[in-house]
Amino acid sequence: MTKDLFEKIYKNKGPLGKWADLAEGYFIFPKLEGPISNRMKFQGKEVITWSINDYLGLANHPEVRKADAEAGEKYGSAYPMGARMMSGHTDLHEQLQNELADFVNKEASYLLNFGYQGMVSTIDALVSKDDVIVYDVDAHACIIDGVRLHLGKRFTYKHNDLVSIEKNLQRATKVAKESGGGILVISEGVFGMRGEQGKLKEIVALKKKYNFRLFVDDAHGFGTLGKTGAGAGEEQGVQKDIDVYFATFAKSMASTGAFIAADEEIINYLKYNLRSQMFAKSLQMQLVEGALKRLDMLRNMPELKEKLWDNVNALQQGLKERGFDIGTTQSCVTPVYLKGSIPEAMVLVKDLRENHGVFCSIVVYPVIPKGLILLRMIPTASHTMEDINETLNAFSSIRERLENGTYKRLSASVAAAMGE
Repeated sequence: MTKDLFEKIYKNKGPLGKWADLAEGYFIFPKLEGPISNRMKFQGKEVITWSINDYLGLANHPEVRKADAEAGEKYGSAYPMGARMMSGHTDLHEQLQNELADFVNKEASYLLNFGYQGMVSTIDALVSKDDVIVYDVDAHACIIDGVRLHLGKRFTYKHNDLVSIEKNLQRATKVAKESGGGILVISEGVFGMRGEQGKLKEIVALKKKYNFRLFVDDAHGFGTLGKTGAGAGEEQGVQKDIDVYFATFAKSMASTGAFIAADEEIINYLKYNLRSQMFAKSLQMQLVEGALKRLDMLRNMPELKEKLWDNVNALQQGLKERGFDIGTTQSCVTPVYLKGSIPEAMVLVKDLRENHGVFCSIVVYPVIPKGLILLRMIPTASHTMEDINETLNAFSSIRERLENGTYKRLSASVAAAMGE
């Protein structure tokens, strides 16, 4: 008799699922309420929100709300019906693609319904079984899932480690010569947990020695980095050398959807071979019109990015002045690294939320090594200096309590309940 398929589920809930009874609704799947802003409600109390990827403060901007409402009134939430190739293609989809391509300095672009889905599908479409993928070990889950579909060889390199990158390019070159395939290197423009930019300039320089194409996921760089906001490639002066550029609307654009951009011939190939777009309903018109409005604001309201970076610099400098370890972030993403166990992290975060009115995301093992706590903060253009000063004072308080063992003592009951 075969095993029950669900037997493994009953026995092992997974690295996060095993904490569900204690954590769900508060630490995992928390519910923030009210208009998206610098301050929202959590369990009935006002908190300063540092967990919303609304970098430019567009989510609740009156001009954006007006454009979204008018598009909804005009088109509803269904139009156009059908996949792009069949009945879901419009002039406005093309207009948005053309404007996005121009904004990120590429010949052409193509809309994707969702960033995660689009990334997986793009990787799948770019490579065949004879090709080799070389990618950063800290790549986002959407990249990892895309690579999992690959039937050929794949190699990971140590995070942002140039020696490791070159070593794996040498391995990939050897395999590709034997298989008759090519090489795809994948990096992020900004790594969403650490906040570090990918070493795009250095990777591009390796094209002089190795024959590969570069695919960059710039979800966190688009709209926040570079003189015009065109992203990490523009920031590092290598945008033209990125062969396939990807960004999502879920961060700076405060919406749903994504796009890829490249030479026109590459985009023409992808739009006829991206299974996730060929067999899925078109991006609805309300989102397309909303994205056009948001892109117009990115281009013509530089003060949004300037305000964002005023807040980023104030928060990051304030944390460093108070002795906090924020790693080597080179972006808006602001990680705060502390030492402690998962139970200590839970008590610490509860203290921040309940007694200081500060809401930020908690990241623990298995995302980062055991014994570390990462508090991930996302400054936005909506935050105020009052928000920043209150938060810095709160962090000074929690560090003292972490270091003097207060959280360790308070976490004893939590640890016992977890079997730690």
